[in-house]
Amino acid sequence: VQLVESGGGLVQPGGSLRLSCAASGFTLADYAIGWFRQAPGKEREGVVCISRNDGSTTYADSVKGRFTISIDNAKNTVYLQMDSLKPEDTAVYYCAVRWSIWCGRDGYNYWGQGTQVTVSS
Repeated sequence: VQLVESGGGLVQPGGSLRLSCAASGFTLADYAIGWFRQAPGKEREGVVCISRNDGSTTYADSVKGRFTISIDNAKNTVYLQMDSLKPEDTAVYYCAVRWSIWCGRDGYNYWGQGTQVTVSS
């Protein structure tokens, strides 16, 4: 099982980035998938999760209306489209899989290596 993130970088406030998380060793469509982030000196926080029972999504209040999760089942890849980025979005972003169809606050079994997102002028 492997998750590999990509797409991070430096962007100006108000800009956009799309993160990718390519999965191997399992089928993304069968499990709950989450994006998390961790800023320097702060605890890791959940950004969004997509459940696999009905495809429902749960976003953190801080990113609602700006971030969008999507999945390409053919590519076994999950994406995080991030728009209207703010300096406070600066963090290392991780994708993770939970061996369940349901999202949760914890209990994620595999994590990617992370990709750095920096929002700065």
